[in-house]
Amino acid sequence: MNIREYIEDTERKLLSPFATLSADSRGRRSPEAESDMRTCFMRDRDRILHSNAFRRLKHKTQVFLSPEGDHYRTRLTHTLEVSQIARTIARALRLNEDLTEAIALGHDLGHTPFGHEGERALSVVSGTEFKHYRQSVRVAECIEKDGRGLNLSHEVLDGFLHHTEGEEAYTAEGRTVRIADRIAYINHDIDDAIRAGLLSNEDIPTDIRSVLGNSHSQRINTLITSVTDNSAAGRLMMDPEVDAAFGKLHEFMFDCVYTNPVAKNEEKKATALIAGIYDHLMKNPGKLPEKYIRISEEEGMVTALCDYISGMTDRYAIQFYSDIYIPKGWMY
Repeated sequence: MNIREYIEDTERKLLSPFATLSADSRGRRSPEAESDMRTCFMRDRDRILHSNAFRRLKHKTQVFLSPEGDHYRTRLTHTLEVSQIARTIARALRLNEDLTEAIALGHDLGHTPFGHEGERALSVVSGTEFKHYRQSVRVAECIEKDGRGLNLSHEVLDGFLHHTEGEEAYTAEGRTVRIADRIAYINHDIDDAIRAGLLSNEDIPTDIRSVLGNSHSQRINTLITSVTDNSAAGRLMMDPEVDAAFGKLHEFMFDCVYTNPVAKNEEKKATALIAGIYDHLMKNPGKLPEKYIRISEEEGMVTALCDYISGMTDRYAIQFYSDIYIPKGWMY
């Protein structure tokens, strides 16, 4: 028995009946020989971690657009917090931690620069419904490794696709990432909003704090504990009181932070920036990198531009726009 087989055997003995066993994976688009060392989901996690798209997350907006300060979340730190929360829940419920971690680490690979505003801007300029969760699958399947893709397991891709809205993932691990994503972003966005001076902890309504807790760590602990104590038969849920308070906290954040004009006053500029890049490249397709020219020839220019622009970091997009439209001092 090699190491992978030993791990797979251990999974059969220790994991919940509702967990996804590595040995029972639905497989990959292109079949591969098994590793002697790692299960299929361990390999998926490692491929995501070493991908170009994963590294670019460190320079993509989470909520606050290009914030000045070292401690605001980026799309990468958000991803790491989701991964940790998801793994904690998965361990408590005896789910497959490797699958959970792989989904969590890759769930936002397809996110645009400038957060959800970038997603909305691409939808407008392209005339398509651009969704970052669909793009995460596309990045993993069609864009990484010069178009060869990462060849991830079906369970991981399904977790990407269903991590935020619409129908749920068919694995309990995918459903775990979905709830961990929500727990992570609501709580770290509160932390960042307090850091930015947009609100104080005392601004959070008393009835919410009395249920979820008075601090960042207390809220996360309450939410995770409620999930682990109330989930059963592969269904992820919280107790009604905590779930209701969490819903109110979500509404509070939309009213006070996500639509706050102080925090979002730069977003119109980001929208114009993406529109400017899109328009310029549509008129000058030869300026696309070679692999995106190939995509334009095979799948159309709109798809190629969405692929290219969504993969940009905030600072790359700003520099790209500046090189196109901002005059430079004359050199002689």
